[in-house]
Amino acid sequence: MPCAALVLAGAAPVAAAEQVRDGRSQPVFAAEPVRETVWVETGLDGDGDGVVDRVAADIARPAGTDQPVPVIMDASPYYSCCGRGNENEFKTYDDQGRPLGFPLFYDNYFVPRGYATVLVDLSGTNRSEGCVDVGGPSDITSAKAVIDWLNGRATGFDAATGGNPVGAGWSTGDVGMIGKSYDGTIANGVAATGVEGLRTIVPIGAISSWYDYYRSDGVSFGFDPVGLAQNVEEGGRPDCRQVKQELVTGAPANGDVTPLWTERDYVPNADRVTASVFAVHGLGDLNVKTVHFGQWWDALAAKDVPRKLWLSQTGHVDPFDFRRAEWVDTLHRWFDHFLLGIDNGITEEPAASIERAPDTWADEPGWSGEQAQATTLHPREDGLGTEPAPGGTASFTDDPSLDEYDWAARPDQQSPARTLFSTAPLGGDLRLAGTGSVTVTAVPSTPTAHLSAMLVDYGPATTRDYLGQGEGIRTLQTESCWGESRPGDDACYKDTEATTTEVDFEIIARGWADLANHESLSAERPLEPGKPYTMTFRLATTDHVVPAGHQLALIIGGTDGAFIVAPRQPGQIGLDLAQTSVTLPVVGGLPAVTSAGVDAAENRSPQVRPDRVPARPDVQLNRD
Repeated sequence: MPCAALVLAGAAPVAAAEQVRDGRSQPVFAAEPVRETVWVETGLDGDGDGVVDRVAADIARPAGTDQPVPVIMDASPYYSCCGRGNENEFKTYDDQGRPLGFPLFYDNYFVPRGYATVLVDLSGTNRSEGCVDVGGPSDITSAKAVIDWLNGRATGFDAATGGNPVGAGWSTGDVGMIGKSYDGTIANGVAATGVEGLRTIVPIGAISSWYDYYRSDGVSFGFDPVGLAQNVEEGGRPDCRQVKQELVTGAPANGDVTPLWTERDYVPNADRVTASVFAVHGLGDLNVKTVHFGQWWDALAAKDVPRKLWLSQTGHVDPFDFRRAEWVDTLHRWFDHFLLGIDNGITEEPAASIERAPDTWADEPGWSGEQAQATTLHPREDGLGTEPAPGGTASFTDDPSLDEYDWAARPDQQSPARTLFSTAPLGGDLRLAGTGSVTVTAVPSTPTAHLSAMLVDYGPATTRDYLGQGEGIRTLQTESCWGESRPGDDACYKDTEATTTEVDFEIIARGWADLANHESLSAERPLEPGKPYTMTFRLATTDHVVPAGHQLALIIGGTDGAFIVAPRQPGQIGLDLAQTSVTLPVVGGLPAVTSAGVDAAENRSPQVRPDRVPARPDVQLNRD
């Protein structure tokens, strides 16, 4: 990433000299912070009561200074229903209803360093009016309105109803949004509006398209947005029944893309983003799957948005819990640069950091996924190689009781439920970085057919146990403190450590599709049994090195019972191998594939020891 890409027009003024030492803002604001709640008008009436909705913005800001300060903002639906962070912290209030306990360390660490922390209850949650619409206009507008208020473009009050107008003269108007999962998703969505004053976002394990959270190329993951809305509204608000009904009707179970999903896709509006982006994602995240960061990153890169990336081996985990000291230091300097205008050199540092083994990180100037070349491999009766084999066929029978781990665990045995094609043991390392795809020409035996595909790295490895409890981390009993503790607002958090596992294979990318959507994701077409259909569907984004001696395999099957809903009539599916392929994002392209010896003559089946099969995922979907 060229350094020039990290210069923002209209960046914040440089912090006062006494506030900066060694290129970092210092904790010079020692007094008890000002803590207050401002209710900001959103301009919407989501609950239909004839009154413009107000959202609650709980604020902690430095006391005893006339110097305007920038804002670190986390807009979330989880402050009362579900909690935030590894220790499930909730907002708390004193006897007068003033904010007291702020989840996470942001206020403890950054307020003494000259920042305000603003925690926003999304519409319909906690103390905010309105209705949750799961990433739609209500969610995004309720967060954007607070940025507008901080910049004098919206009205705030000192009470939920009535009250007196309140201004934000204490703020520079410069905002950095941060958050994990739903919170980071809101940061993506607000940035895609191009709102003035938003200088940077830090989305952690965040959604970029809500369709891809609940559906995948025509298939359903089996849960729907209305359930999440009712959960964060703590059972649902009676005045929001109409909004919930719209979520139900707009998200059909057949997996088609509808206007509801299009409205909640932030990727097409990446060209509106004026904020810098520091994205973090777990390569083992099976909740907010990696395709979310991949398509968002690609869209940002196409517009040369200032950007930085961390990719861990964890699942759905905050970097505070897998790389704590480095995270706090890097985040500190990131905010200092983009919100306080401190020239600290962070934009000249490596833009990408990837965890290659547990707690072992590799840095590079820019993410290599941007330079990876689409390279096509072909399944053949003798394996997986660079050239198609004319006339080859394969078939499998959809068995929804099985899943990808059943399919992958015995690669040396035939299975009626899947097809498996592997390369020869590689003669050199092969790095895949980016988003791939699978093209199939399939012949169904019934009018309905679902497809699943995955890339598997076969060979012994020690990885983070991202499929297990904790998704790659273990919480310890010791604590470390990050910032100033105040009565009712502790800055200390339990430490963590990596959990690891020994495996003989790792699924490094997955994709699912409904063959009935072969012409359009917006409308499925009935299938004619015995007729061939060609469809291309995505694999999740990855960044993985297949080491020398390992084998790369493509598995294609029917219903992956671990993730997708089965079709109405599962049946047998035939594949025309000459018209079936996988396109991989290879760093170095075809020469790298050739150098790695994918087409070597020796092409034995991979071997897996029963005691080195990865455990089934201990992952809860549809959560924070």
